[in-house]
Amino acid sequence: MSRRIKRTNPKPRSRDERRDAHPAWERPRGEHKTRPGGKPPRFASERAEKRAPQAAPAPAKPAEVLLPTKVQTVTVTADENNMRVDRFLEARFPGLSFSHIQRVVRKGELRVDGKRVDSKDRLEEGQSVRIPPLKLEAPKVAGALSEAAQKTLQTLKEMMLYEDDDVLVLNKPAGLAVQGGSGTTRHIDQMLEVMRDAKGQKPRLVHRIDKETSGCLLVAKTRFAATHLTGAFRHRSARKIYWALVAGVPKPKQGRISTFLAKDEGEDDTIMRIAAHGDEGASHAVTYYAVVETAGSKLAWVSLKPVTGRTHQLRAHMAHIGHAIIGDPKYFNKENWELPGGLQNRLHLLARRIVIPHPRGGVIDASAPLPPHMQQSWNLLGLDATRFDPIENAPEE
Repeated sequence: MSRRIKRTNPKPRSRDERRDAHPAWERPRGEHKTRPGGKPPRFASERAEKRAPQAAPAPAKPAEVLLPTKVQTVTVTADENNMRVDRFLEARFPGLSFSHIQRVVRKGELRVDGKRVDSKDRLEEGQSVRIPPLKLEAPKVAGALSEAAQKTLQTLKEMMLYEDDDVLVLNKPAGLAVQGGSGTTRHIDQMLEVMRDAKGQKPRLVHRIDKETSGCLLVAKTRFAATHLTGAFRHRSARKIYWALVAGVPKPKQGRISTFLAKDEGEDDTIMRIAAHGDEGASHAVTYYAVVETAGSKLAWVSLKPVTGRTHQLRAHMAHIGHAIIGDPKYFNKENWELPGGLQNRLHLLARRIVIPHPRGGVIDASAPLPPHMQQSWNLLGLDATRFDPIENAPEE
């Protein structure tokens, strides 16, 4: 448990005193501050835990995903608000193939409030979704790997931060997409094809991070694990920490950002905008932030803890409070601002740590190192990556 020190003298505080000072989550300034009465901190007591899950007896036989064998109707929950139709099916029924999802949507077999939809359409809380009978496609037989596939497998192994029979945590490099899209031929989802097991099961993505964001990416190796881990994200029992380098120094140095976000989609680009409650497609988004260290008054290393998981949430939120993330091509629009010499103009955002219950008991706790371009910036600015991270004391909601 972290200590709290109340200053009674005006002398300068030491690093330890600054570290342990009462956090400013509840300071009432603007819309990006915390509300009073947050839950007790949980991260501080977990810092000494091992990075591997604690041993626990495995169930005799894992429960498989139950797919509907006849038409059923379900209601969109609050946690599923603003979720894409295809992502909704992926989350509800881990293991469904991309092609099968696209097929049932394209044929109009899936209906929302009685109407046909597109796989990219977004759902709203309370909507009624008609789901047709679904089935898992016959798994591909795992055969001998080609030379190219062996190289891909080696690349994945070099990314691994943690692996067991059910779960894989990758350190995704910046610039590599998680899933395919227009003009994207190489991505993590495609690379995972080389990891099919003897039964033909391919590891499944549990969540996603932006192409230019590096760091922790959680992958389920079995349908059993996919079901449990997806549920953990849906019920917000998965906790994530991000590190970023931002323009300027946020004031106060610790706080809460709470806004509604809505997506503006153009022909070639998508951007999240700050929206009002009740706007079409708007979803509530909450982020806690804490300044870890500064480089003068021009740059700050900020630790971020998203409570919700909206598209571009951290990038949009930091830009909203006037401290956009360095190298962000979408949200950094500060006028007359020049990048300090030696820093690369690339997104300085790292999915630093993920903590999530293991499907078989215990906890998965994995951390990713700074990517090369961010490590270079830390070296140039004299930032100490081993410093205590005050975001650990942020509330859980």
